Amino acid sequence: MSNEIIMHGTTIVTVRKNNKVVIAGDGQVSLGQTIMKGNARKVRRIGKEGQVIAGFAGATADAFTLLERLEAKLEQYPDQLTRACVELAKDWRTDRYLRRLEAMMLVADKNVSLALTGTGDVLEPEHGVMAIGSGGNYALAAARALLETDKDPEEIARTAMRIAAEICVYTNASVIVETIDNAA
Repeated sequence: MSNEIIMHGTTIVTVRKNNKVVIAGDGQVSLGQTIMKGNARKVRRIGKEGQVIAGFAGATADAFTLLERLEAKLEQYPDQLTRACVELAKDWRTDRYLRRLEAMMLVADKNVSLALTGTGDVLEPEHGVMAIGSGGNYALAAARALLETDKDPEEIARTAMRIAAEICVYTNASVIVETIDNAA
């Protein structure tokens, strides 16, 4: 048995429906079996004028490093979220320092939603819904089930997060939601 303390935690979900995209995430940071913080902000706006929303799961310092790198790529490739993410993924896979980072991100702008992983994946959701983190599968299943209802994306994301928090011990009900509304 290892003495290593394993960091767990978080659930991030994105829902795209009816010209709106939402990313929601919980606020729990856990270290082993201890809740270190209950109101961390793991979903935020980045890029020029906050036109991109991002949510992260994994080691917090690693995630902040990746967010900073993504912001730099967005400055280099303005209004090209997909290209910025692909360039970040290339760096993440090839740079010795970045390769050690343990985090995942969901990002979205008015046109596209993407998941970025340390294995170099830049994935777009098949049904407009994606989730990551320890409670990600629960949130994904709930959001997919609610997608065909008349609920708007924020209601779907909040309900999915509530369900994930009820099932996953590393997810709490302190939820931050960011939305981009293309209809406005």
